[in-house]
Amino acid sequence: MMSSRLRVFLLWLLLMCAGVAVVANSRFSTDISFFLPSRPTPEQQVLVSQLQDGSVSRLLMLAVEGGDESQRAVASRAMRKGLLAGGQFLSVQNGEAAATDGERDFFLRYRYQLSPAVNDQRFSEAGLREAVGDTIQSLASPMGLLIKPFLAQDPTGELLAVLEQLNPGAQPEMRAGVWASRDGERAMMLLETRAQGSDIDGQAQSIERVREAFDAAKAGMADGGGAGLSMQLSGPGVFAVKSRESIKAEVSKLLLISTLGIVGVLLWAYRSPRLLALGLLPMLSGALAGAVVVSLVYGTVFGITVGFGSALIGEAVDYAIYFFVQSGRLGLAHWRRSFWPTIRLGVMTSALGFGALLFSGFPGLAQLGLYALSGVVTAALVTRFVLPTLAGQVHSVPEPGRWVHSVLALLGQAYRLRIGVLALAMAAGSYLWLERDDLWGANLSALSTVTEAEGANDGRLRADLAAPDARYLVLVTGASQEAALQAAEEVGDRLDGLVHEGVIGGYDTPVRFLPSAERQNRRLAALPEPSVLQARLAAALVDSPLSASKLGPFIDGVASARSAGALQRKDLDGTAMALAVDAMLTRSVKGWNVMLPLRLPSDESDMPVARLEAALAGSGAVFVDMKGEFDTLYGGYVSEAVSLSLAGCALIVLLLGLTLRSPIRLMRVLLTLVLTVAVVIAGLHASGEKLHLLHLVGMLLIVAVGSNYALFFDRAAGGEPLDAATLMSLCVATLTTAIGFGTLAASRVPVLNAIGTTVGPGALLALLLAAVFVYPPQRR
Repeated sequence: MMSSRLRVFLLWLLLMCAGVAVVANSRFSTDISFFLPSRPTPEQQVLVSQLQDGSVSRLLMLAVEGGDESQRAVASRAMRKGLLAGGQFLSVQNGEAAATDGERDFFLRYRYQLSPAVNDQRFSEAGLREAVGDTIQSLASPMGLLIKPFLAQDPTGELLAVLEQLNPGAQPEMRAGVWASRDGERAMMLLETRAQGSDIDGQAQSIERVREAFDAAKAGMADGGGAGLSMQLSGPGVFAVKSRESIKAEVSKLLLISTLGIVGVLLWAYRSPRLLALGLLPMLSGALAGAVVVSLVYGTVFGITVGFGSALIGEAVDYAIYFFVQSGRLGLAHWRRSFWPTIRLGVMTSALGFGALLFSGFPGLAQLGLYALSGVVTAALVTRFVLPTLAGQVHSVPEPGRWVHSVLALLGQAYRLRIGVLALAMAAGSYLWLERDDLWGANLSALSTVTEAEGANDGRLRADLAAPDARYLVLVTGASQEAALQAAEEVGDRLDGLVHEGVIGGYDTPVRFLPSAERQNRRLAALPEPSVLQARLAAALVDSPLSASKLGPFIDGVASARSAGALQRKDLDGTAMALAVDAMLTRSVKGWNVMLPLRLPSDESDMPVARLEAALAGSGAVFVDMKGEFDTLYGGYVSEAVSLSLAGCALIVLLLGLTLRSPIRLMRVLLTLVLTVAVVIAGLHASGEKLHLLHLVGMLLIVAVGSNYALFFDRAAGGEPLDAATLMSLCVATLTTAIGFGTLAASRVPVLNAIGTTVGPGALLALLLAAVFVYPPQRR
C-alpha cells in the first residue's frame, strides 16, 4: 500500500510538473507594454510600437577617438566595409556614399517613382537643360564617382536626388571624407541594426559585431596606427543590453549572498538539511503557481511581474518557519488548532491587499496583484496540507536558547517605548503631510539603470550626428495604407518648411522609400513619351558637352518607368528599405499609423513644441513627446496603484475588525502597520529618495509581513501567552526577511534597491512596533 506521505508528495510533484509544462509554453514579455493601460490612446499605443521595432530603437551611434584625423577616417571606412558585409545592419553611415550596390540599383530602378524632383517642369526643354547641367557639375563633387557610371541612364540626376533626401536636415561635420564631431576630434558613424529594439539578444550580437569590426579595423592599419584609437558606442540597444547585464549580475551576486545568509539562519534554527529543503516547497510552489495563473488568465506574462511578484511572495518562507518551529515544539495538533488560524488570517490580509490590484486598468499592475495573490495563497496551502504530511508527526527543532528568553524579556518591556515611538510617528506624519505633493516621483527614469554620465554621452553623440531623438515623433493615421501615406506626405511638406527654417533638425519618414500611389502616379504622368522626350533633349543639349545621341538608355529608362507603374510595398522585399518602412508604417485595429521620428535643431536640447504644434494644426497629425507621455502614464499608474492599495487596506481593516471583534485590539494592530509604513516612507524620502512604484510594492509587502507579526503578538491579547517557540519563529522569520530584502538595498539597480530599502528595515520595524503596541502589558 502506498503511504499517505508518498501520495501527497506525488500529487504535489504532479501539480508542479503540470505547472512547469504550462510555464514552459507560456509567452513572456519584457517590453514596456507593462506600463500601458488596457485601453490606450493612439499616442500611448504608438509608444510600444516605436520602442519594440521603430527605427529609432535600432540606432547605434559610434565615435572613434584618438589618433589623428587621417587614422580615424581610415578606421571609419574599414568599419563601414566590415559591418556592411555582415548582414546584421540595415544601414551603416559615416558620410561616404550613402548606398550599397544593392540599394543603389534599387534606387536607380525606381528613381522616377522616388525622386522628389520629378514634375512637368523638369522634363520640359528648359528643365532638361538645367537638370543635365547640374548633373554634369556634380561629377566634380564627392558624389561624382557614384553617378558617373550612370550618366547615360540618368542625366537628370534623379538617383542623386533620391540619395540626397535620405539624410535631410542638419548634417554632421565632414573631415577627411567621413563624418566627424563638431570639434573635429572624433569620427562619427550611425548604424541601424537589423534586430528590433525589443530583441535584446539581437542587439547584444550587433554590439559585439561592432566591437569586432573596430578591433579588426585597428589591426589592419599600417605601422600600428590603430593603437591609439578608442571607441564610444551609445543608443537604445546599448542601454538595453547594459541594463540586462547589470540586473543579471546584481541579482546573481545578491541572490548568492542572501541565500547563504538565509540558509545559514535556517540551518541554525532547524539543525536539519531535510527541514531546510522542505521549507523551500511553499515558496517554490507559490512562485510557480503565480506564473501559471497569470499565464492562463492573460496569455502573456510580463517579466517584471515575475521579478516583483517573487519578491511579494517572499513571505512564503515565513510560513514554513512558523510551521517547523512552532509545531516542532508544541506538536502538530496544537499548531493546527492554535497557530494556523492566525497564519490564515495573515494570508487573508495579504490576499486582500494584493487582490485590490486586480481591478487596475493597467495590465501590468493587475498581473502583479494576481501573481502575488495566487502565490501567497498557494504557499499557505502547501504549508498547511503538504508540509505536515511530508515532515511527519514528529520533527525535532532545537530548544530556544537563552537569547530567545532574553529577547522575550526585552519585548516584555517594549511598551515603555510607546511615548517615544508615538513622538517619532508624529514627526514622520508631519513630515509626510508637509511633503505630500512631492512624495512620488512622476518620472519613469527613476526605474532606469542608465547613469547620468551615460545619458550625457548619448546626448553628445546624438548632437554630433544630428540623429533622430528617440523622444520625439509625429504620429499620422489613415483608414488605409494609401491614406496614411498621403497624410504623411502632407505632414512631411509642413515639416520640410520647419527644417528649412532651422526649427527642427530633420525627420525620418517611410514615404522616402514608399511614396503614396497618388504621388508616384503624378510623377510618372510628368514623364513624356519617348518621341517627345527625344525632341526636347535634342533642343536642350545643343550647346551641352553631353550629346543627346548618347542618351538612348535615358529615353528607354523613362519609357520603362511609364509602363512599370507605381512602386508597391512588396517591391521592397529583400531590401534594407523594407524593414525601415515597416518600422515606421504599421497597421492597427482602426487603420494604419505612420511614425515620423524627429531630430532636434542644432545646438538645442529641447524641441520647440509650440512651433511644431502650430505647423501641424489642421493636418490630423499628433506630436508625441515619448518621455512626457511615459511620465504622464507612469504618474497615472502610480496614482491608481496608491488608490487601489488604500482600497485593499480598507478591506483589511474590515476583515480584522470582524475577526478580532475588539476595537482596542484592531487599533493596536493597525497602528503597528500604519506607523511602520509611515516611518519607512518618511525615512526614505528624507534621505533624498523619490518614491516610485517599487517603493509602493515594498509597502504592500511590509503590510503583508507586518500583519503576521502583529497578529501573533495579538494572540496574547486573546488569552494565548507568547511562548519562546512562537517568539523564536517570529525572530527567525524577521531575520530571514531582513537578510533577503536588506541585501537588495546594496544594489545599484534602482528597482532592486527600492525593494530592499523598503522591506528590509520595514520588517525589523514591524516586529518592534508590534511588540510596542500590540503585546498587552498584562500578558508580559
